[in-house]
Amino acid sequence: MVFTESLKENYQFKRLYRRGKSEAGLYVAVYCLRNGMNINRLGITTGGKLGKAVVRNRIRRRIKEAYRLSEERMRRGYDIVVVARNRSATTDYHHIESDLLYCLQKLGLLCEMK
Repeated sequence: MVFTESLKENYQFKRLYRRGKSEAGLYVAVYCLRNGMNINRLGITTGGKLGKAVVRNRIRRRIKEAYRLSEERMRRGYDIVVVARNRSATTDYHHIESDLLYCLQKLGLLCEMK
């Protein structure tokens, strides 16, 4: 991803949960907060209730790919955490992608295309 780095530290996730704006869809919940940089930082969380490691990793790959494809249209300078919800384990990529885009749009992270 060109304009995005990873969120790795636990305190970064906690800060987003505590102070960030959030939007939830059927398959994902998205938290965002300005970071004062010219790049976005992305974190993806999948809880143990979603299934075994194979299932959780598949969901992470789908979320990451949906984000990557929409990265050019996104505003820069935000920390973003995407939390996979239980329904994401049994759905296909297109539902996850549309839900992620819906949440990003509601949070004002997607720029208008001309």
